[in-house]
Amino acid sequence: MSNLPQFDLIIIGAGIMGSSTAYHATKRGLKTLLLEQFDLLHYRGSSHGESRTIRATYPEAFYPPMIIESEKLWREAELDVGYNVYFKTEQLDFGPSDNTSLLVSVPEGWIAVVSDGGVLKATKAVAMFQTLAVKYGVVMKDKTEIADVVVDEEKGGVVVRSGLGEMFYGKKCVVTAGAWVSKLVKNVSKGVVNLPIQAIEMTIFYWRIKDGCEEDFAIGKGFPTFASFGEPYIYGTPALEFPDLIKAVVQRGRECDPDNRTWRPAEMVVEDLKEWLKLTFGDRVKWEDGPVMSQSCLYSMTPDKDYVIDFLGGGFGEDVVVAGGFSGHGFKMAPVVGRILVDLVVGGKVAALELDEEIKWFKIGRFEGNPRGNVKH
Repeated sequence: MSNLPQFDLIIIGAGIMGSSTAYHATKRGLKTLLLEQFDLLHYRGSSHGESRTIRATYPEAFYPPMIIESEKLWREAELDVGYNVYFKTEQLDFGPSDNTSLLVSVPEGWIAVVSDGGVLKATKAVAMFQTLAVKYGVVMKDKTEIADVVVDEEKGGVVVRSGLGEMFYGKKCVVTAGAWVSKLVKNVSKGVVNLPIQAIEMTIFYWRIKDGCEEDFAIGKGFPTFASFGEPYIYGTPALEFPDLIKAVVQRGRECDPDNRTWRPAEMVVEDLKEWLKLTFGDRVKWEDGPVMSQSCLYSMTPDKDYVIDFLGGGFGEDVVVAGGFSGHGFKMAPVVGRILVDLVVGGKVAALELDEEIKWFKIGRFEGNPRGNVKH
């Protein structure tokens, strides 16, 4: 295997998590290969599109510190690359008074919690991390679907083989394959590891703002990112991505095979959004006309909606780290996830012990004998 291209780290999946990991790895001096099964910056997964929100309102105590560090790392990366992907505004969360997802208790009669928030330009953010990784020496290959990962029995590490027969040697490997992570892990582990990460087909909608009300919804005028914790859960962003359009989305979709999706919204989603927009914004948004634009994307979610960040284990030991299940709320934490993954690659189980407070909720083993994962209150 000595004649194969040699790398300190091979990353499988060049979405936001893989690209962030490549940035951190190359900045720390690791010779890194970043592989993507489709085109770079493709629109078939979970990392594309115009925007993602940043919020710190979580009932789980382990997420806010990750968000605080991520915000710092977003700003550092922006300074490194020379342009912005993160646009600050407030976050407005509202819902029934007994909803435990609202981190702050509000007095009787109050209906909302306002906190720091913001909008991330999604595809631009992925491109930023890839640009910085190139600056620090990454090798990137797209249109490279991975067929197998095997242990190099001679010198340790792994050999990664593509469907076209290309092979690469890596001392370590990180799998950040998004909606395809369960399929890939099941294949490379020969069925030993079955991650309960389900691909879900979602649709993002944009709605036209009524003439004369455009400034009311502009991020520059202080309109917040928002989340409604009722049933259904609805979130959205100010007018930023497209002129005079606001994004409002139901966080609900259909389970799917990522290689066989409908590219259509789930039933009743549009009607639910129309009703919500009517009640929330009245005649300031043209809800009655329906959405003027939509985008399909894939979520990948665990039963407890928490992430997976762990060594793959088995015959791979500490040589393969897997990360997945981020959809719904993970994009904003990509900088800190990338940092954690490189820490695990470099430091192995010693690093895992040092990071235990950060990653103990994300272990694969939490599903053993408990398919629902972490207990939620």
